[in-house]
Amino acid sequence: MHPLACPRRLIAVPWGVVSTAPAVAPTVVRTRPVDDPVELISRAPTDGLLAWVRDGEGMVAWGEAARVELIGPEPFAAAAAWWREFSAALVVDDPVGVPGSGAIAFGSFAFDQRTATSVLVVPRVVLGRRGDRAWLTVVGDSSANSHVPAPQPTRVPTGVRYAEGALTAPQWQSAVSEAVQRIVAGKLDKVVLARDLLATAAGPIDPRHLLGRLAERYPTCWTFSVDGLLGATPELLVRRLGDRVTSRVLAGTVSRDGDDVVDGELADALLGSDKDLEEHELAVHSVAAALARHCADLDVPERPRVLRLANVQHLATDVTGRLTGDAGALDLAAALHPTAAVCGTPTEVAREMIRELEGMDRRRYAGPVGWIGTNGDGEFGIALRCAELAGDTMRLFAGCGIVAGSDPEAELAEAQAKFVPVRDALESEG
Repeated sequence: MHPLACPRRLIAVPWGVVSTAPAVAPTVVRTRPVDDPVELISRAPTDGLLAWVRDGEGMVAWGEAARVELIGPEPFAAAAAWWREFSAALVVDDPVGVPGSGAIAFGSFAFDQRTATSVLVVPRVVLGRRGDRAWLTVVGDSSANSHVPAPQPTRVPTGVRYAEGALTAPQWQSAVSEAVQRIVAGKLDKVVLARDLLATAAGPIDPRHLLGRLAERYPTCWTFSVDGLLGATPELLVRRLGDRVTSRVLAGTVSRDGDDVVDGELADALLGSDKDLEEHELAVHSVAAALARHCADLDVPERPRVLRLANVQHLATDVTGRLTGDAGALDLAAALHPTAAVCGTPTEVAREMIRELEGMDRRRYAGPVGWIGTNGDGEFGIALRCAELAGDTMRLFAGCGIVAGSDPEAELAEAQAKFVPVRDALESEG
């Protein structure tokens, strides 16, 4: 057990899920301003690392005050109810008062609630940084956790070797071909097919090494770690801060060459691609329709822009609105998941096809991942460009949107490009 982890017991909850909680629930949460830690990830311990960092800002956390694990229908509603009940018992002392200070929970939700478990974790200690303010939050007894830890060196993985996941490359291309045939036959408009890749190192893999490399190379992405799932996603499913709601849609991808002129030509081709524009329009429509039930003054740009990352370029649209009710970040994530960008259209037809053709369980890949505060504010990304970590083994994921114009060979190349961020982070020495 991690030295900060509290004793836990099983409890029964009305949704029929398995839940764990501390034997004696902590009630006091203290947040205090601290000197700027400059860099967050290297200050967290390896065990139980939780993270949500972008452009050097965000939170890292460790220890476990409470957690709930959920499987079955409506995990978001169950998680939201559990979080409200837990929050009601807290006495929060938070003079910092910025998004992420005070009591928060980190969440990672299954793509398919029928087959996998979702989790919500309340950490013991949170170190945060936003703008010119930094803070340390401690849940429960603060006597042993009142100082910002010093940065610690990370371990570089060695002896990394790879193996095929559920499907070989030719088998996955066959699945793409089958999906295209069904789309052309009019059974659906789009489906997202993912594949996995297994990596094994010579010893336990340090998650801080991976997160640090990802945060350095993809600073505009949201670098995350929750319960063994870690990565750097460019796609923000939803942010709720007060009555302002934002969702970033990415669909339609082209690789980067590294030459500015060539990359510009590739971006122009992406903006003129009927196939990619169709895929993107379907994704934007699904997000806008879901947010319209909760928001007024919805702003949906008519044309996408190109978002450049270190290895690929995406068609991107930011949808914004003003919240009209009291929906929290978890409620909004429930309304949006799964988007057409990670599932397809129509949703249920696409989800059934994913179950049939992918040959694997995505578990929490392509599900919402992020954090929520006691007032309902929070941020959830889509768990993309990520991997599951267990000891010396990682399971990497990558997916592609399939429409009528998709070519299996090109889709395989796109999936391989989407493995690159985690592979490079795994193999990098700094």
